[in-house]
Amino acid sequence: MQRGSDRSKLFSRRAAVLGGGKLVLLSALVGRMYYLQVVEAPRFKTMAEENRISIRLLPPPRGRIVDRFGEEMAANEQNYRVIITAEDTNGNPKGTLDTLGQVIEISEKEKKKILKEIKRKRSFVPVTVRENLSWEEVAQIEVNTPDLPGTEIDVGQTRHYPKGHYSAHVLGYVAAVTEKDAKGDPLLELPGFRIGKSGVERLHDLKLRGTGGTSQVEVNALGRVIQEVERQEGQPGAEIMLTLDAGLQEMTAERLGNEAAAAVVMDIHTGEVLSMASNPSFDPNAFNRGLSHKEWQGLITNPRGPLTNKAIAGQYAPGSTFKMVVALAALEKGVITPSQKIMCTGHMDLGTARFHCWKKGGHGPMDMVQAHMHSCDIYFYEIAKRIGINRIHDMAKRLGVGEKTGLDLPGERSGLMPSRDWKLATIGAPWQGGETLITGIGQGYVLATPLQLAVMTARLVSGKKVIPHLTRKITTSEGIEVPVRKEFEPLGISPHHLKIIQRGMNAVTNVPGGTAFRARIKEHEFRMAGKTGTAQVRRISKAERDTRVLKNSELPWELRDHALFVGFAPYDNPRYAASVVVAHGGSGSKAAAPVVRDILLEAQRRESSRGEPVVAPKKDEKEA
Repeated sequence: MQRGSDRSKLFSRRAAVLGGGKLVLLSALVGRMYYLQVVEAPRFKTMAEENRISIRLLPPPRGRIVDRFGEEMAANEQNYRVIITAEDTNGNPKGTLDTLGQVIEISEKEKKKILKEIKRKRSFVPVTVRENLSWEEVAQIEVNTPDLPGTEIDVGQTRHYPKGHYSAHVLGYVAAVTEKDAKGDPLLELPGFRIGKSGVERLHDLKLRGTGGTSQVEVNALGRVIQEVERQEGQPGAEIMLTLDAGLQEMTAERLGNEAAAAVVMDIHTGEVLSMASNPSFDPNAFNRGLSHKEWQGLITNPRGPLTNKAIAGQYAPGSTFKMVVALAALEKGVITPSQKIMCTGHMDLGTARFHCWKKGGHGPMDMVQAHMHSCDIYFYEIAKRIGINRIHDMAKRLGVGEKTGLDLPGERSGLMPSRDWKLATIGAPWQGGETLITGIGQGYVLATPLQLAVMTARLVSGKKVIPHLTRKITTSEGIEVPVRKEFEPLGISPHHLKIIQRGMNAVTNVPGGTAFRARIKEHEFRMAGKTGTAQVRRISKAERDTRVLKNSELPWELRDHALFVGFAPYDNPRYAASVVVAHGGSGSKAAAPVVRDILLEAQRRESSRGEPVVAPKKDEKEA
């Protein structure tokens, strides 16, 4: 009996322990369920919602670029593209792609690239096959849709430049984002998103991009889109208004013709650049659609440099357009008076070296205005020798030669204005007297860009430190920004001396015998004044001088002289300054002066036809 009672107690204890254990486990389970379903319910609800709803970024429309009158220079237009979704191709994306290749042009290289991307992505994610389809291509694809399972026409936006190559160097272009570009901004991760790569597109890229929108879509467990729940469009990019006059820009580019050349027209009083052209150019629309290998090779191997903006990055010896700088330095330092004459016999000796005037027999006695009018080299050799290189250097810098102008456009180069210290530090040799003489006629080491020559002219006319700019106004969704422009500082040059230089430039174009008299503007109210320049790019040997100096037409293109001209108009009430450089164009009076004449005349006529008020100079400027 005792043994039975013990076994019963043992059973009861074990049953109690087991029951207690179950109770503890049950309590823990209930507690955990309570914790998950009640305490953590909000968090899990949010997570579930997040898994169900996917937020996708929408690209905003890129901002427009317009000229000073609101005419579109860069805008967006509809872009048709064909996409392929692997899971809808009946398991044969390659077959669909091959068939599509019979409808529109797709190279084997492109096919391999597309198939590689299809494999990399999930089967329901579409992959772009071709962008910028023409209407004909869209129609052909639509007609053949039954034979093209998995393909679809999609509509987006692409950048368009209505003026094509006329403004390519100023506007720049947009292109696909590279791995190097993709830093931070999620917009850059969007397929097909493009950013500014050069010019104004690059300068104002962040403002032009705008703010991305969002699309909330419901997805299944695999991430496939079921439906769009909510959509919020982004903010378009800012509108950039430039100082350019699109019509004048087009005319300027056309006037340069097929030459390797550059031209700049600017407002003397405001620094606004109205026209800036560089030839040969390129079509920025081609960069947007994607250049073929052949097209790219054609651009980079062209010896005339279509990808270089020669207006701001082309560096040329200024030739005789530099003579005003030397004359002004000489007047300011008092080493010569305007009426003092220097005899030109056709050559000048310095030590054992002989320096020649462009006119073999010489010009005879020349005062300052006559020296400008005939572009006498001997006169400027002599006054350059009297003042020395460092004083020429200082005046050139004040007028903007040999340093960046501060234009709001990427890619500007500085040119070069030599001095004694520069040569010693850079070349390791002392300055030579003969180098001062050839600097006096804009040759030797001195280099300037066409923009610097236009700025130099504007400063010679205004007596102020004119700084050029291209951005007139920026309109964002928050409001309008107008870049702050400070009043131009006076250069501290005698107005009387500036007037003498202007009289010399007037004689060049408006007095018979002036080197650009044939290229003058005949309408009195539109008269221009200016200065020709012909810059050698080769050394003329003594043997050649003793026999006959070869004409430009007898030389290979790359050995011909550069042709230059700088001018301003109207002479009586100056508003516009302009410069033209024709690389290897020969004579400045024949190749460059007529181009400046036509551009300045067009600028004035356009202003006159619009009835725009001319910015009148202040009293002291009139007296200059």
